[in-house]
Amino acid sequence: MAPIIIDRLVQSILIFFKLGDRKEFKKLQIDKNNSSEPWFRIKIDGTQMKSLAVRSDYEGWKHLTIFFTSLLGLAFICFLTWGSWWFIVTYLAYCTLWGGADAIWHECGHRTAFKTRRLNDFFYEIASFMNNFEAVRFRCTHSLHHTHTASSVDPHDFEVEGSIFWRPRTLIEFLVIFIPGFGLLNLHRSLHFEILQHALGIETRVMRECIPDHKKASCIRNSRIYVLLWMVIISAALSLGSWLPILLLLVPKFFATLNIVWGITQHIGLKEDVKDHRLSTRSIRLNPVFSFIYWKMEYHIEHHMFPMVPSHQLPKLHELIKEHLPEPRSLYEAYREIIPAIIRQAKDPSYHISVNVPETKETAP
Repeated sequence: MAPIIIDRLVQSILIFFKLGDRKEFKKLQIDKNNSSEPWFRIKIDGTQMKSLAVRSDYEGWKHLTIFFTSLLGLAFICFLTWGSWWFIVTYLAYCTLWGGADAIWHECGHRTAFKTRRLNDFFYEIASFMNNFEAVRFRCTHSLHHTHTASSVDPHDFEVEGSIFWRPRTLIEFLVIFIPGFGLLNLHRSLHFEILQHALGIETRVMRECIPDHKKASCIRNSRIYVLLWMVIISAALSLGSWLPILLLLVPKFFATLNIVWGITQHIGLKEDVKDHRLSTRSIRLNPVFSFIYWKMEYHIEHHMFPMVPSHQLPKLHELIKEHLPEPRSLYEAYREIIPAIIRQAKDPSYHISVNVPETKETAP
């Protein structure tokens, strides 16, 4: 009885903060998602696709070696500058790079970072903890994200509904998410809160609707391990009398603002419930440093069309199929269409950005 009461109380709180009211979100839909309708595809020669889909342990080790070496270097500089104004600059750089664990989680989750499956799974677990992405939950929801991209009716896309397609009621409500550390004021909307619920054995909506029964115990176990690790980090901070362990290991994702800047462009403002990734997904252009942190996920239409292609091959894939795709946007161009769309969607939920796609003979359903 007690778990049921707690669960209902938590759900009531979520609805109060507009997190649990899925009915309101579903009212925004115009077209029902037809899961039997095939996705739009671009024809690629089988030999070329086989070449593009080759995975490489070398590429995986190269990226992760640079990433973790740089992260440790920035952590050391944070230690040296602790207590000075320079710490703020160094820490924001550290958090931005830490946010790149999102890309590692993503690539290893697809098992395309390495050729060796065990290496993918090992670093997937590490990156999952760094991102507060409980590994079982997000393997399930990310699978839905690809099979039912931007679908908000059953079977729906939890990742889009929960974050990428979040529809702010005002422009201010949208802009505040870019303030470093703002997420700490919204812990009730954070993945920390969801993990805590799962650790307590509370069956959340995402667990109920996305996670198979035979995997729920693993989700709960992992969540409890995460909470235990949080307690170890907090205990270390208390023992040392320093905030550094918490700042460096527990909350960096809340200050990874630049990762939000490029990550939120993936689907926001675009059409929902459509079986053409060119209409629901956006590719952008990034400089080499940001592209490294994002691990080439700026080629996002390409990734959704061919998720078996490793990220380091996405530039080649883009060159191969670019005549069939919308032109990638710069960040400025992306937000120049996103912000007006957000303002308009607040008044007209049915509105979405219209995308002009090339008409070519080689495209096929």
